[in-house]
Amino acid sequence: MRTGLIRFMKWMTSALNAILIIAVALLVIDVVWGVFTRYVMGEQAKWTEELARFLLVWVTLLGGAVAFGTKGHLGVDYFVGKLHPDARKLIAIVVHLIVIFFAVAIFLYGGTRVVFDALAMEQTTPALGWKMGHVYLALPIAGFFMVLFTIENLIESLATPADEMHEADSAGELD
Repeated sequence: MRTGLIRFMKWMTSALNAILIIAVALLVIDVVWGVFTRYVMGEQAKWTEELARFLLVWVTLLGGAVAFGTKGHLGVDYFVGKLHPDARKLIAIVVHLIVIFFAVAIFLYGGTRVVFDALAMEQTTPALGWKMGHVYLALPIAGFFMVLFTIENLIESLATPADEMHEADSAGELD
């Protein structure tokens, strides 16, 4: 079962990476089109700036979730690396629990409230006419993946012996 879960998480990370590649490609095309219409046609297409802003939000939030999944997020572990292996393992577990708490509280709970409030107020975007609730869906979706990936990392931290944790983290071998 564990190997099936590991395969599923790798597939999910790959799927998110593919979505991010498409979103970044769309963002680049959108910005290039906006610049082209501004400088060649004389007036920028009104929807390009808005779409670029929304794509950037989605890419940032989903990219942050993928960073949790691949352990690519920023971390300062100089002082933690100087501690006893048992203390390093304890700190890793506490950090995972803190991340889960904040991802649930801010992204899942808060993001879901923002989505429902925006949909209830029927807010729409000025240029594209999209419902803002759909734009704000990036918050709970990214939060879901952050929680999922952090739980996976927590399970790996709990299963890895303390004396092997720092070496595996450094080499990226906890997969």
